[in-house]
Amino acid sequence: MAKSKHARIALIAATFGLALAVIAAPMNASAALPDGAPDLGTATPYGVLGGSTVTNTGTTTINGDVGLSPGTSITGFPPGIVNGVFHAADAEAIQAKTDLTSAYNEAAGFLPTTSGLGDLGGSSLVPGVYSGDDLSLTGTLRLEGTAASVWVFQAADTLTTASSSNIVITGGATSCNVFWQVGSSATFGTGTAFAGTVMAQQSITATTGATFAGRLLALNGAVTLDTNVITRPSGCEVTSPAITSTAPTGATAGTPYSFTVVASGTPTPTYAITAGALPAGLSLNGTTGEISGTPTTAGTSTFTITASNGVSPAVDTVYSIVTAAAVAVGPAATLPETGPNAVPLVAAGAALMLFGVALITRRRARRH
Repeated sequence: MAKSKHARIALIAATFGLALAVIAAPMNASAALPDGAPDLGTATPYGVLGGSTVTNTGTTTINGDVGLSPGTSITGFPPGIVNGVFHAADAEAIQAKTDLTSAYNEAAGFLPTTSGLGDLGGSSLVPGVYSGDDLSLTGTLRLEGTAASVWVFQAADTLTTASSSNIVITGGATSCNVFWQVGSSATFGTGTAFAGTVMAQQSITATTGATFAGRLLALNGAVTLDTNVITRPSGCEVTSPAITSTAPTGATAGTPYSFTVVASGTPTPTYAITAGALPAGLSLNGTTGEISGTPTTAGTSTFTITASNGVSPAVDTVYSIVTAAAVAVGPAATLPETGPNAVPLVAAGAALMLFGVALITRRRARRH
């Protein structure tokens, strides 16, 4: 009897434990996904930001600001070109470094969706948080998502790429929302085509010909460049859509109709009918938002248009178009014939007129 009682207690405990595990799992999974990209604050305008030195060899081009703090030595410009502003141990650089530290810690604090990674080459990764002790890239890494998608890569130690490695971003996603949090140093091989903002605790070394759609930001160590192109991401601001147009105008059966739904948002929203239907004969252009065509039937049509751009939330608006009956048109008036067939009639009329004039003239002559 005691044995049976203990078995029941064990079963209850196991069931309770399983329930807790099931409840806890989704909570951890959702916590792993960042609500948005790490906030760089005043470090956002920088293409390169270093801790000890920034050193360049060759014809590097940096499209963005270059900063350094607490170090003061920025060398190699020229021959390097900076399409931005230099900040060396000034108030701007100090604040940028403070904001970079906050962004680094934010990225490091995300709970990974996938951990234990090494070489990312040959992978196709959806948005999420990916971690490993030493991350590397040999070959191609593909990232596919929307304009609002975020990837955070956490390397506990180093980040390295092989020569000619590259990152391909598709589906409307951009390098704006790709972040690499590196626990020590990052080294990029010759000819690497990299994407995203690199935030390294120590140093960053870019070898000959490596290019970056992103930023190279080192908290404590040096940034070393050699004939590179670094382009800070721009146009990274995203906003959810909002329909700004007024209600559609009325239509008339049998008469061509056009009305354009307008929505704000970045990136540009697209449009879809998600409930109800347009009047027969009309259609919606999902890219431009134009409703056009020639309605065929009188009546009222109610429908929902959804504007979306990958940034939550999408917006729904209910519209109605009242289509009036076709305008009745009476029979056309018959006009005198004026074409080539009318020539004989004109000639006959002229002849009769001349004959009448002749008769009147002759009668008057006889009276005299």
